[in-house]
Amino acid sequence: MSNGTASTPALNPATAAARPTAAARTKLLLERPILRTLLRLSAPNVLNLAAIAGLITFDGLFVGRLGPDALAGVSLAFPFIMFVQHVAASGVGGAVSSAIARALGAGARDRANDLATHAFALAIGLAFVFSALMLTLGPTIYRWMGGHGPVLRAALDYSTVAFGGAISICMLNILANVVRGTGNMAYPAAVLVASVLAHVVISPLLIFGWGPLPSLGPAGAGWGLVVSFGVGSVVLFFHLRRGPSLVRLAFSRLPRRWDLYKEFFRVGIPGMVNVAINNLAVAVVTGVAGHLGRDAAIGYAMGARLEYIMIPLAFGFGTGLVAMVGTNWGARQQQRARAIAWTGAGTIAAACGVVGLFFALFPGLWMGLFTTEDEVIRVGTLYLQTVGPMYALHGLGMAIYFAMQGVGNVLPAVLANSLRLPVGAGGAFACVMWLGAGPLGIFAAIACSFLVYGSLNAYLLARS
Repeated sequence: MSNGTASTPALNPATAAARPTAAARTKLLLERPILRTLLRLSAPNVLNLAAIAGLITFDGLFVGRLGPDALAGVSLAFPFIMFVQHVAASGVGGAVSSAIARALGAGARDRANDLATHAFALAIGLAFVFSALMLTLGPTIYRWMGGHGPVLRAALDYSTVAFGGAISICMLNILANVVRGTGNMAYPAAVLVASVLAHVVISPLLIFGWGPLPSLGPAGAGWGLVVSFGVGSVVLFFHLRRGPSLVRLAFSRLPRRWDLYKEFFRVGIPGMVNVAINNLAVAVVTGVAGHLGRDAAIGYAMGARLEYIMIPLAFGFGTGLVAMVGTNWGARQQQRARAIAWTGAGTIAAACGVVGLFFALFPGLWMGLFTTEDEVIRVGTLYLQTVGPMYALHGLGMAIYFAMQGVGNVLPAVLANSLRLPVGAGGAFACVMWLGAGPLGIFAAIACSFLVYGSLNAYLLARS
């Protein structure tokens, strides 16, 4: 039994001899020191973190220049855009990466190729479902969240474009996870960074207008996302078709093997539920905060954008964690897989904790990016000072979820996360509607939900 340190368990000689033809990258995951290998895999994903942080930050920064109504409207739609991003990147996308890593760890390269092709078809199906649901139900949802008049118009302008082009978000992230499943973190990170940089350049031109380009307002942010992610998807497609990838998109074998889809869904459906819980909690709390007034809703939404950055921060290490745990689990090195899980959990918790504490101490550095309105800054500052210190436990819970993805059994971690809704969102509703506690009550409930989530996941990993 591992003690959770970064030491490398001794390899079984018979196991090592059984895989003399393993690819060099696969052998790296199976044999090299754990912490050093995890950091090596995660280093390119620091670019991923910077890219997603840029996406989250700059959208709010640009739209905020259109005024508080536009910022409030985009904030209503933003949790649902992030839901699609996170499902494709870490929910279903993590299942894709895990399945390919386990196949390669077991030496089944043909199966890995078939999994990649089925993942491509899965991205198309996911995009269709998300587009159909949000284009149909979006107006009703935004009204429930408090959107009316110019706020509702801004929400619809942004979300209609973004969800109409959901295929670009799904395809970019799913194909990136196909590549990550091989242990190659650098290439998808570079493509994602380039896509987000393109978004940062294109969006203000479309939002405010430039030369012959008309001013599209909030819709310009949606177009910037769809176009830049679409180009990134094409780049990854050709990498998997003709580039030096360890797996290939093989369309000569039509994607009709339902056992391979089941491999994705076995981990991906609980993963989607997990992502839904994360984003639904934010959406519900945004609606609850909206009952305290527009400034309270915007203050919470801007503070919670930092919470969204915790997810790609955890994801940056978590993608390496999925590949390492999955490859070792596929090679039947369970003791090493467990040691990897604990090492990754400690690393991610420390990273998230440092960020949370920093902005709890210096909240003005974050809130000043989005607004100069005193009441909005006051509410956002209260959020950061109350919830920020608990980000370490939030990171711990997410890390253990990624480790479970590698094993192919995320249900215990998802059940632990499900408590976030009654504790966080339910507690926030009770504090506002029944106790009259105001924003502080909302944020205390969120902090408690992180405490429960991280502690319970650590207990489950220790007992599993």
